[in-house]
Amino acid sequence: MTDFYDTRETRSDDERAADLARELPALIRHAIERAPAMAAHLGEVDPGAITTREALAVLPVLRKARLGELQKADPPLGGFTAQGTTGLRHVFQSPGPIYEPGGAAKDWWRMGRFLHAVGIGPGDVVQNCFSYHLTPAGMMFENGAAAVGATVLPAGTGQTELQARAAADIGVTAYAGTPDYLKMILDKSDEMGLDLSRLRKAAVGGGALFPSLRQEYADRGIACFQGYGTADLGSIAYESPAEDGSFEGMLVDEGVIVEIVRPGTGDPVADGEVGEVVVTTLNRDYPLIRFATGDLSAILPGRSPCGRTAPRIKGWMGRADQTTKIKGMFVRPEQVAELVSRHPEVRRARVIATREGERDEMTVRVETEARSDDFMAALERSVQSALKLRGKVELAPPGSLPNDGKVIEDARSYD
Repeated sequence: MTDFYDTRETRSDDERAADLARELPALIRHAIERAPAMAAHLGEVDPGAITTREALAVLPVLRKARLGELQKADPPLGGFTAQGTTGLRHVFQSPGPIYEPGGAAKDWWRMGRFLHAVGIGPGDVVQNCFSYHLTPAGMMFENGAAAVGATVLPAGTGQTELQARAAADIGVTAYAGTPDYLKMILDKSDEMGLDLSRLRKAAVGGGALFPSLRQEYADRGIACFQGYGTADLGSIAYESPAEDGSFEGMLVDEGVIVEIVRPGTGDPVADGEVGEVVVTTLNRDYPLIRFATGDLSAILPGRSPCGRTAPRIKGWMGRADQTTKIKGMFVRPEQVAELVSRHPEVRRARVIATREGERDEMTVRVETEARSDDFMAALERSVQSALKLRGKVELAPPGSLPNDGKVIEDARSYD
């Protein structure tokens, strides 16, 4: 393997600025001509005037809620793709529902760049434990693994005993999936007396990689690094270690432009200040421009010790709204509202995310006077149906939940 995925990773500041001045106007012109919803969203704009990140900031921000509204009006993709569904390989569904396209081109989501930085390439067998069901994560990493020449075990989620057995039998050398599911596989392999010593690399995402868990993997000889991306945008940023294993923050992917703005606005904040991540993707099939992720981060100063020259962000630092990722899945305020609406006996509900050991746990606390076994069973079914996750359900007397406007509370420590 070479040190870098391609020459874009080591461009000088002047080269980056020149490439941006050429690529950005062309992208905006293409979006206006080929993606009708993006053209309507942008309004009257001169593409030739948008040649820098600073100039980009005059354009309106596109929020996911608006994307969902337009998809309902013009299904399935709302007029944001450059060719409708023609030429696409997949259409995915994420909670909301929101629909995302998947293209046929090599490394369409740019996950290969992240996997290459982790050291995954020809000769590796990657156990891909991201979901292949409806949502795009499984295919995103499948596509990336193909780009770097690795072999894939398309494991998906669940059936941990079978996953541990397959990892041992096949000789898996790398893992891709949520940070805490790897621990479940390793624990199960220990319980079953299986040898997973060939597993030495892990590319994780979809949740926070807590320092204690990263260290636990390191103690087992597994170098674990995380990427940051979304179903809409693909890879946004990724950790990239230097030769001595050191790193700081995440490198912005070469296929996107990242801005950090004041939450709820499109106004950029100063470097180092925490704000909302807004992304423009250079993907011509799905040219999302100034797409607000709802995530918080900040720009880091200086260069990465790995030798790549892209800007860096601190990584995922929480949500600008109450939407919270638990066990690798987003839980949104509107899902909590749906849960409450299903049961007239429930006045209010609060979802609380915690950690038990190295695993995410979810507790759903509801205000109600109802106490019957039938009600409790129905409520537990509704939690799984509305929130798409299993969790502990606790009943609380009316008026006992905090009066702070929160319906989702992240009580996990990120220190």
